[in-house]
Amino acid sequence: MFKKTLGSFALASACLLAAPAAAHAQQTLNFSLGYFTVRGEDARAVGDQIAFDRTFLSFNTSDFNGATVGGEWLVPLGDYFEGGAGVSFSRKTVPSVYTDFTDTTGAEIEQQLRLRIVPIDFTFRVLPLGQTEPFQPYFGAGVGIFNWRYSETGDFIDFANNNNVFRATYVGTGTNAGPVVLGGVRFAGQSASAGFEVRYQKATGTLSSADFGDPVLNPTPKIDLGGWTYQFTAGVRFR
Repeated sequence: MFKKTLGSFALASACLLAAPAAAHAQQTLNFSLGYFTVRGEDARAVGDQIAFDRTFLSFNTSDFNGATVGGEWLVPLGDYFEGGAGVSFSRKTVPSVYTDFTDTTGAEIEQQLRLRIVPIDFTFRVLPLGQTEPFQPYFGAGVGIFNWRYSETGDFIDFANNNNVFRATYVGTGTNAGPVVLGGVRFAGQSASAGFEVRYQKATGTLSSADFGDPVLNPTPKIDLGGWTYQFTAGVRFR
C-alpha cells in the first residue's frame, strides 16, 4: 500500500514539474493524509497517564500511533515567506488488559484506551528558493491549539475493596497550546501542488486526579499530546 501511494505521489510530482511555466506566488488550499506517532515512553511528560498505565496494564505506547487527516490554508507573504492556518484530526483506540491479574473465572480484565487529538495550527514558513519555483523546499514553526479527549472504558480492579472487578468509563477533555515545527518539500504547478511534510508538536493536558492516576504514585495525571506527523500533501492553488 505504501509503495502504491509513493508511486502515485511520484507520478503527480512529475506531472507538476512538467508544467510549461513556473507557478507564481499563490494561495494554496492543502489537504493532507499522514501518520501520527506519539512520543515514546521515555520522552513523555512527567505524570503522563499512558506511561503510568503501562506499569500495570499490557499494551505498547506505540499502539497509539495512527492515521491523521487535515486541511490547511497557505497565504504567501512576499516571495520567500508564507503563513498558514490549518486543522487536523487523529484518533486511536488501544485494547489493554491487567498484566498480573485475571478475573475469578480466569478471564482477562479488559479495557479500551482512546486518545483523540484535533490540532489547530498557525504557522510561518520560509521558502529558500522562493514561491515561483516548481520545486519548493520549506521549513517553519508556529503554535498549535490542541483540542483533545482521552478515555478509559472497561473493567477495573478495586484494590481497596477485596479486589472487586467493576465496570466504568473515565473521560478527560481539554484544550492546550504548544509549539509546532515543520519542514517539507512540494512540487507546485499553476493550479495544483503535491508534497511531503514532517511536523512535530508538543503540548500537555491535565486529567482529573479523581478519575485518573493514583494519589501516591501519580497524584497529578497528565496526558502527553506531543509527537511526529509524517504526511503527504495535495493542494489546490489560487491567484
